[in-house]
Amino acid sequence: MSEQVKVVAPLRRRTEKIGIVVSNKMTKTVVVRVDRLVKHPKYKKYVHRHSKFMAHTEVECNIGDKVRIIETRPLSARKRWLVVEIMQKASV
Repeated sequence: MSEQVKVVAPLRRRTEKIGIVVSNKMTKTVVVRVDRLVKHPKYKKYVHRHSKFMAHTEVECNIGDKVRIIETRPLSARKRWLVVEIMQKASV
């Protein structure tokens, strides 16, 4: 008697990023700038790089807030991220 064992691949963890809100002029959407350090391949120095992501949010986010975003299904033409939490409010 041989039993068939179904092997299920684990779900892929969603990518998380931490960044600063740079625009909140749209309804339920913010633009988050994520900064990172990259080592230059030739000169071996670290160079600052940044990317901007459009993220869906239900809570009120202001410019300068530090937020954590996660990957999600496409919500619009350019929006594929979701604001999970506001880690630090912008100092006034």
